[in-house]
Amino acid sequence: MVNMINIVLIQPEHPGNVGAVARVMANFGLDKLVLVEPLCDKDSSEAIKRAKHALPILKKAKVVKKEYLDRFDYLIGTTAKLGTDYNIPRSPITPKQLAEKLSCNEEVSGMNEKKMSEMNLKKISRININNSSVINTKKTALIFGREGIGLTNDEINACDFIVSIPSFRKYPTLNISHACAILFYELFQALGEKETKTNAMITPASEKDKEVMMMRINQVLDKLEFTTPEKKETQKIVWRRLIGKSMMTKREAFAAIGLWRKISEKL
Repeated sequence: MVNMINIVLIQPEHPGNVGAVARVMANFGLDKLVLVEPLCDKDSSEAIKRAKHALPILKKAKVVKKEYLDRFDYLIGTTAKLGTDYNIPRSPITPKQLAEKLSCNEEVSGMNEKKMSEMNLKKISRININNSSVINTKKTALIFGREGIGLTNDEINACDFIVSIPSFRKYPTLNISHACAILFYELFQALGEKETKTNAMITPASEKDKEVMMMRINQVLDKLEFTTPEKKETQKIVWRRLIGKSMMTKREAFAAIGLWRKISEKL
């Protein structure tokens, strides 16, 4: 689902940034890049060098006029400039909140006043559909502004959602590719493939593995002398909780079971 989102850069100035954004898109399963009136060449050597293995995304990126944005059903703007209670257009949500809104089935019409006040919904009358449908059936654009000044107020006003990355107030503006990485990560977590490189390579310990380990630990504890039965029971409880809270892999559990078995055999 995450690859349904179009990534839009407004008048990008530096080809290296365009290439870096393409690379980050590839990292998180996005492949639709739109450049609105770019001030640099997406096919330059610098852009190609920064894109690395995301060159196909860079090559097929669309170069368009600003009017092209009218083709999208939903526009999600980004900003580092936060507004006040009196500057509603710049009242943003966080990347995590955006990902949650795009992945859940919550209807805008069902939101309470506080939630609605967090969102800039210029076209609220036509967003009375669930958010998962937005990704599946509506053309959605995530828009990043110029490196120097970001999005203008008029561009912000044209957006349905505004998202901002919480950062240190004395230096809140991130490099565009860094901002993309944070936003794309949150979107990928909520909308992307369930089988990622990390969880595909690592098998977590099963409940049976943990029970076998606890059995081996209890065998050791039963062979040790304690001043009171209560202290032995406390040890069993502590170890069970430690194992229960752990996020060990199957390989780690196997190694630990072997160790406790050897300890038991030596006692």
